[in-house]
Amino acid sequence: MSVMKSQDVVVLLKLVSLQQEEETGADGIRSHLGAEAPYSVRGLESQLGISKTEIGASFKRILSNGMAIKDRTTGRPKPNRRNLYDFIVHGLKFVFPASPGAMTRGLPTAFCAPMLKSALLSAGNYIYVWPDPGGRDIGQSVSPLFKSVPEAARNDVRLYEDLALVDAIRLGNQREAGLAKERLSKRLLGT
Repeated sequence: MSVMKSQDVVVLLKLVSLQQEEETGADGIRSHLGAEAPYSVRGLESQLGISKTEIGASFKRILSNGMAIKDRTTGRPKPNRRNLYDFIVHGLKFVFPASPGAMTRGLPTAFCAPMLKSALLSAGNYIYVWPDPGGRDIGQSVSPLFKSVPEAARNDVRLYEDLALVDAIRLGNQREAGLAKERLSKRLLGT
């Protein structure tokens, strides 16, 4: 069994996002890929900004540790959504902790992300951001799970929301983390 790396969570969440797009019949995943298959190592590299070598290694890790299984018909990794949810909710903040850093320009995350900001009113003046020179917002920096997360999030709204919920669990107090867990459960498990 291989030890999880933070980019494995990003890859798994992207695979879930691709599955959700297939389930809803959305065809936006091919629009920015051209002829690349979205589930291919090359397709995931262009969508996530993670090298083909790292994506291949991630596939091996997630298959060996039960976070995904190989689909019998397509041969591609299929995330085990229950295991992914349990890991995010119960282990992620201990394995890949997050702590707010210096003020910087970036892309909002946690409950400061645009699609989540109305879900919870914050008493603080500061927002959390993933450092990103192209970002328009200024807030406390939070290291993303992988350095290319801001770019990947800009390209996929579903992935952005999932990663923001993950950060809400990593950073939030009990109330914020609880709400993030509920939303993530609906998104990953349908409950």
